[in-house]
Amino acid sequence: MGRAGSGLHLPVLRRLRTAADSAHLFAPAPILAVDPHRRPGAAADLRPVSLAEAPRLADPADTVVHLCTPPTERVAALDTLGRLGYRRILLEKPFAADAAGLDELLALRERHGLDLVVVAQWLGSRLTDRLRAALTSGAYGPLRTIHVVQRKPRFSRSLAGDGHPTAFDIELPHSLGLCLSLAGPGRVTGAGGTDMVVGGRVLPRLGTAWLNLQHESGAWTRIRSDLTSPVRERRVTLELAHGTLIGHFPGSEADAYARLTVIDHDGESTELLHDDSLSTFLHRVYAYFAAGGAAGGTAGGVHHPHPDLAVNSQVVRLLDQAKTIAAQARETQAREAQAQVRDAQVRDAQVRDAQTHDVQRRATAAR
Repeated sequence: MGRAGSGLHLPVLRRLRTAADSAHLFAPAPILAVDPHRRPGAAADLRPVSLAEAPRLADPADTVVHLCTPPTERVAALDTLGRLGYRRILLEKPFAADAAGLDELLALRERHGLDLVVVAQWLGSRLTDRLRAALTSGAYGPLRTIHVVQRKPRFSRSLAGDGHPTAFDIELPHSLGLCLSLAGPGRVTGAGGTDMVVGGRVLPRLGTAWLNLQHESGAWTRIRSDLTSPVRERRVTLELAHGTLIGHFPGSEADAYARLTVIDHDGESTELLHDDSLSTFLHRVYAYFAAGGAAGGTAGGVHHPHPDLAVNSQVVRLLDQAKTIAAQARETQAREAQAQVRDAQVRDAQVRDAQTHDVQRRATAAR
């Protein structure tokens, strides 16, 4: 389960299992909770079990698995689930830690016939729906730029080490997927980041992360994430030919309201949107699985992947490119810094030699 399973998924599942419009999507049996690190507390609707016990308690063919392991541990876990007969699997973002890991997961999908869905609730949020509708309508002209700012303090979890290797793997999967869904495919043109420093301890690449993306549509994206910020903010700004749309996603699971501000030739307007995006996302996913998932409505046994799988795959590949670019930039900066130190040392030595020579010259002249 981990934090995502117990703190995010479980509360939403409990609400959906009792809601009038979604209860029919769930069996009345307790949720089976597997956590190899810390056994969850039992409840009337929650039964802690081992992974070996789970297939005997619920038929894998009729079970949806929420795989909330860190991306660096996901390949082995997914292979085990596939061997046990599970096919319908929700993966916490990011889909994979890098392109190599993504290829392994996609190979497992083919080998075991898995129906994979990545938890990317921004793609189905009400705010995203409104932004997408505004672009489709053409009311504000063509899209020119997208600016995303993601800020939050994330010191304790980073210090604890939760399997996310860089700041690129934490907030950017949400925002990059959003930008790709709004503006289409693109390529990374620049990226960078910084370390997190806490009490003298340096956590490499876990401070800030940024990337620039040039879309094939002609628009470009700029994403900035800061995990050392004292405040929370998830803001997206769309600049169009005849207007600007500014969206604020809920800052955390503690609130479920987004805000949309529209600035155009008529002035400025703002509205609040109830946007419990994870609940909406999970409702849609369970309805997708109930309708047959990847096999639903297909002919000849052909299985088509979940509609968002391609975007989430592209997110991993672009983030992998961004991390490579950022690493190269860090290496260049390190070499330049070393060169500057060496140059400074040479200059200091030259100054000392000159001073020594001057002292000797003065002493000779005095004699």
